[in-house]
Amino acid sequence: MEIHIAKNANQLSEDLAAWIGNYITEVLTKKERFTFVLSGGSTPKRLYSILSATPYKETIAWERIHFFWGDERAVPYADDRNNAKMCYEELLSKVPVLEQNIHVMRTDISPEESVKAYEAVLDEYLKGSETSFDLVLLGMGDDGHTLSLFPGTEVIHEKDHNVAAFFLAAQDMYRITLTAPIVNDSACVVFMAVGNGKAETLKNVLEGKRNVDQFPSQIINPEKGQLHWFVDEAAAALLGK
Repeated sequence: MEIHIAKNANQLSEDLAAWIGNYITEVLTKKERFTFVLSGGSTPKRLYSILSATPYKETIAWERIHFFWGDERAVPYADDRNNAKMCYEELLSKVPVLEQNIHVMRTDISPEESVKAYEAVLDEYLKGSETSFDLVLLGMGDDGHTLSLFPGTEVIHEKDHNVAAFFLAAQDMYRITLTAPIVNDSACVVFMAVGNGKAETLKNVLEGKRNVDQFPSQIINPEKGQLHWFVDEAAAALLGK
């Protein structure tokens, strides 16, 4: 595991954009396509804005990247809470990505049907690969959740399926999510965490006793790949103390 600490959230996004650009270029010297799992939420918006602008808009081989999602709220695409909508608006609509390379978690069908459809997509694209995805971008909530793996939910321990859906009573909605095994089989996972509201949780996740039911982010630890945490000074304030 490698921890990268930036002065503030903006610098973190600049640093991570440069890191991602270099990583994509490096991987694409060895293989024909790059698989990238996007994260929703507010934290990566600035990162996506940077990646969609010069120089990355021109230097990244966008047409060779296949995009996937880590999780989705089961709300219509037009709903501002929809993760795919945010990623389209902030990144995908601004770079020369191929439409057929964008693989959203469908919300125009039932959550159960969406799970089956996404598992079929993953089976098609990842069959025979040494790892699952080349890069999985994740956030961490103040409560320690990542993806739609929320504290105390059964899906944290899902081992038989790569995709799952469940009703999250606290949000009164269904969530669709990748599960820990397929993420832990990826070549690289990058977490983003910013702000002093994350400081105590980050300390518990990285330095505390293992308790994945309380801090689900602890369950993400790539077996064959890299794990990076990009955090700002505010989020890192309690580390090592």
